[in-house]
Amino acid sequence: MTVTSARFGYDDLRGLITRVVDVKHAPEDSTLDVLWTLYDRVLDLSPERLDSPDRDRFYLSKGHNPGSFYAVLAAKGYLPDAWLDEAFTAGSRLGGHPDRTLVPGAEISSGSLGHGLPLAVGTALGLRAQGLLKPRIYVLLGDAELDEGTNHEAMAYAGATGLDNITVVVVDNGSASHGWPGGIASRFTAQGWSASEVDGRDHDAIEAGLRGHHGTGPHAVVAFATSSI
Repeated sequence: MTVTSARFGYDDLRGLITRVVDVKHAPEDSTLDVLWTLYDRVLDLSPERLDSPDRDRFYLSKGHNPGSFYAVLAAKGYLPDAWLDEAFTAGSRLGGHPDRTLVPGAEISSGSLGHGLPLAVGTALGLRAQGLLKPRIYVLLGDAELDEGTNHEAMAYAGATGLDNITVVVVDNGSASHGWPGGIASRFTAQGWSASEVDGRDHDAIEAGLRGHHGTGPHAVVAFATSSI
C-alpha cells in the first residue's frame, strides 16, 4: 500500500516534529539532518516504489526516537502529515517504536537496540543470493547503541565477507556510556570497513560520507551531532 501526502521542505521539519514530540528532545534533534539527507539526496526510494526489489533499504535501528523519522516520512509523502497529530496515542499507526506493518516506508520494526545492523547483514546476503547487486542497505545507529554486542558480531561478519552493499551511519550525540580508543570509526576499520567522519549538521558533508563507499566492503559514517537547540 502506498499512502501519499502533501510534501514539505527541510525548513518545515521542526514544525512537523513538534506535532509528534518536543523538538528540543536531543535524540530527535541529533538525527534530523542525517535522516533528511538520506531521504532527500541519497536513497534510491520513493513512496511509489516501496515494493520494488531494486529499491534501497533504510533501517532505523535506533527506533526509540522516531519523531524525526516520522516527520521526514511525512515531508517526503510516505504518510499523511495528519497522522503526526495522533502519534503515540491509542490506535495510532505511529507508535513509540516504528512498526513495519503499520508505517509506510518503515522497513523494519524497531524495538530493542542492536538489531538493525544484524538484520541488514541478512538482507545483504539475501539480495546477493538473488543477484540483486544494485540496492544498498543504509542503517542508522546511535552511538550508545554500539554498546550492544550484536552490533560487533554483525560488523565482524560484514567486514570479513565483504558485504559492500551496506552503509552504516552512526549518529554520535555524545550519549554513549563507554568510549572507544581512537573513536567510533576505528571500531569499523578494525573489522575491514571503510569509514568517514562528518559534521552531522552539514548536508553536503553527510551526503559525501554516505556516498563514500568504494565497492570493496561495507562502509560506515560517523556523524557528530549534538543538539542544536
